[in-house]
Amino acid sequence: MKHVEFSKSMLASVTYDADRQILDIEFANGRRYRYFEVPEIVVAGLIRADSKGQFFNERIRDSFPSARA
Repeated sequence: MKHVEFSKSMLASVTYDADRQILDIEFANGRRYRYFEVPEIVVAGLIRADSKGQFFNERIRDSFPSARA
């Protein structure tokens, strides 16, 4: 399980379970969502992205099944 915190982003932190391909995202406003079936390469792209919010909106938000956590 990998956990990464961000500063100056709409995303406060992400936790990723590679075995289950589950991405947990905590937003700066405190809301938490769980995204399912997220490939590790997508999470790596999110962590490397200059704009976490833009990457999230373009590559994750409506691309994977999700639930409020």
